[in-house]
Amino acid sequence: MREIDVGRVTAAVRELCIKANLYLPDDMCELIKCGRAQEESTVGRSVFDDILDNLDAAKAQSLPICQDTGMAVVFIDIGQDVHFVGGDLYEAINAGVAAGYTDGLLRKSIVSDPLERVNTNDNTPAVIHTRIVPGDGVSITCAPKGFGSENMSRLKMMTPSVTRDEIVDFVVDVIAKAGSNPCPPIVIGVGIGGDFESCALLAKRALCREVSKRNPKSLYADLEEQMLTRINALGIGPQGFGGTQTCLAVNIEQAPTHIAGLPIAVNVGCHVTRHAQTQL
Repeated sequence: MREIDVGRVTAAVRELCIKANLYLPDDMCELIKCGRAQEESTVGRSVFDDILDNLDAAKAQSLPICQDTGMAVVFIDIGQDVHFVGGDLYEAINAGVAAGYTDGLLRKSIVSDPLERVNTNDNTPAVIHTRIVPGDGVSITCAPKGFGSENMSRLKMMTPSVTRDEIVDFVVDVIAKAGSNPCPPIVIGVGIGGDFESCALLAKRALCREVSKRNPKSLYADLEEQMLTRINALGIGPQGFGGTQTCLAVNIEQAPTHIAGLPIAVNVGCHVTRHAQTQL
């Protein structure tokens, strides 16, 4: 049994919150550059130039990529041979979020109650998703989620009788209705299967997958390509000014489901679809 002090978790989460808000993953940066090269609209290319300038400025000046530094979503995969010592794991994660958002001078956007709307002043509590996995390692991913894009996300409980075209139609319709609100060019995470809540989690996890990687199953890789092509044909374009590059990538994750159901979730990510990961 391997022992890990929760203080290490706090330190790791602190650093990940800051890193994710200041630096986009390399594959995401490359995809934005590719989007700029493929954009056919003059205005759209100009928007891409502004986006790339913003990424460079954030890196040079150690400033957040976006003013909405997001709700902290933390994925932690825990080896079954790990024993945490020194305190409560979830308290340690939230302490790391609080330290990261305070020390990193990041905007604190979380309210303690959805109706009373009182700010917690440290961006906690985080949304924490835990999995127990084989081994004695720990993987932590922080994915700050801005709500301009999160608010455009949707879930629909479909039935097994729907066609693949109808699934694509639903995803495309979500983006058509979103328009410029999620700050395109966007990345789409799609969950297919599971049940009501696990389908939404699939879509969220899909946003943390490398945008350069397609679903390993050809059926879903083909659907990713169909959705991407259809979304870009909408002509919404960068920041909604029109163009050919509304969406940079569609990532689908799937899971077993009930014989009577076919849940579909769409989690929308803006052009700063952020996440950072480390191992303990």
